[in-house]
Amino acid sequence: MSTTRRVVIAVFPDVDLLDVTGPAEVFALANRETGGRAGYRVQLAGPASGAVATSAGVRVVADLTFAEVDGVLDTLLVPGAVDLHPGGPVARIDREVVDWIRTAAPLARRVASVCVGAHLLAAAGLLDGRTATTHWSTAAQLAADHPAVTVDPDPIFVRSGNVWTGAGISACMDLALALVAEDLGEDVALAVARQLVMYLKRQGGQSQFSVPLSRPAASRRDIDELRTFISDHLDADLSAPALAERMRLSERHFARVFRRETGTTPGAYVEAARVEAARRLLESTDQPLDRVAAASGLGSVETLHRALRKQLGTTPAAYRRRFRTTTATATAATAATG
Repeated sequence: MSTTRRVVIAVFPDVDLLDVTGPAEVFALANRETGGRAGYRVQLAGPASGAVATSAGVRVVADLTFAEVDGVLDTLLVPGAVDLHPGGPVARIDREVVDWIRTAAPLARRVASVCVGAHLLAAAGLLDGRTATTHWSTAAQLAADHPAVTVDPDPIFVRSGNVWTGAGISACMDLALALVAEDLGEDVALAVARQLVMYLKRQGGQSQFSVPLSRPAASRRDIDELRTFISDHLDADLSAPALAERMRLSERHFARVFRRETGTTPGAYVEAARVEAARRLLESTDQPLDRVAAASGLGSVETLHRALRKQLGTTPAAYRRRFRTTTATATAATAATG
């Protein structure tokens, strides 16, 4: 017998289109892959019934008004909307949506936000005392507006009890797949991922973006040039003394300037850049671990293991099994038979 899992997705003017349709498609495919056993029933709820214009200009239709949402919900899913300002996007806080979330959340077994929807959950008080993520471009806003929330801008998604928060845009698919995996197991989630032609299903701990993109441009051009140098010379001596010498600064002054401009220490930045390079090699090649360690600048397999455990909570072999692309696999097979 199938179990009905009622999923209500909030929709409101200028909501991000993919944050609504992406999860809905994942749940629909889960139904198809299980012959209906998954039992997901998706409803869109908005301030008023009828058509809602999304940020893409495409309209979706609300099945219910907020006031009509009652009874037991399996999942309450909250996307977001942004207003564009000269300094960048700012998450929009619609008080009507926030008030409804406070009312609807107790009806749901779990609550999830997609992208800047985390700001709405936070405004409703659902994230206080929890760790949460959101789109990297508004993470600083979330942290500033809600000091009771521990904001981690890096992961694809974060689970804290029965509250899930997801990163930006396409990460809505990863979050929805994780919800399916929780309900129905990894095999069903991976079957859905295959139908979506998602060649891998990213874990929550996988980073939203690359190390250089994770930091805003520095106010000092020489620091930005140094970051480019680091990315291009990962196998060089990138110790703090060597970098300070390159900058023609004392080591102490260099460390202070670098932290002020990047928000992290030189050592932590270099390690993160090297781990990112190692990840790319693990995902896209079949190089042995000693070559991955050497090419990424981590030096030894032991250091590679230690760095991945520290930053990603996994081993190189486990990461490769999880995230290696089909292209890499096909290339290895061709080389073996060529």
